[in-house]
Amino acid sequence: MQVSVMTMVDMEPPKIVFPCAYPLKVVGHAAEDFRDFVVDVLRRHAGDIDETIIDVRESSGGRYLSVRVTITATGEEQLKALFNELKASGRVQVVL
Repeated sequence: MQVSVMTMVDMEPPKIVFPCAYPLKVVGHAAEDFRDFVVDVLRRHAGDIDETIIDVRESSGGRYLSVRVTITATGEEQLKALFNELKASGRVQVVL
């Protein structure tokens, strides 16, 4: 009997079932308006954002801010457009 061993490379990433709660972390250079910028972009792509669930954190050195929020993702196209706008802004370093 031959046993097949799957490695991480062989495995497909899990499929996202839409709509779903989709947590995001957006990191960029610290600026007074960075939070508002991120929230404005998210609202354009995901509708209203509950202000009470937005978490903003400063890096230990104070150079960066991270904005964490969970949106309702409706599909891959929505997420691609959202990621593309954030990255194209020149203000965002990383979107996780």
